[in-house]
Amino acid sequence: MMNQLFEDPFFNITALVGGVFVVAGFIMLKFPPKKINFLYGYRTKSSMKNQERWDFAQKYAAKEMMLTGLVLATSGLLTLIIDFATSVKFLVGLAMVGLAVIVLLVRVEKAIKKRFPV
Repeated sequence: MMNQLFEDPFFNITALVGGVFVVAGFIMLKFPPKKINFLYGYRTKSSMKNQERWDFAQKYAAKEMMLTGLVLATSGLLTLIIDFATSVKFLVGLAMVGLAVIVLLVRVEKAIKKRFPV
């Protein structure tokens, strides 16, 4: 059973990327970038407008990234109840990761707009 799970592309993609999201979010939360930069942190046009937005976006994005990672990693267990061809599992796994990134971006940008309406 466990061997079968670790050989499943859907589980591997979602669990691995979800785990990376959780770890990256934790690192961002504990060691947020202090100043606006183009290398490290949650970098969008709206988050880089000023330092106050930047600080808020880093903290909020880190928490959302950890939550998204947990949801993504847990979704890998769906493979235990849903059975598709390997190629379909691979594509659905990649689609789940893409969807997770989009949801993360939308949620953080919405929070920035709500906190800084101007």
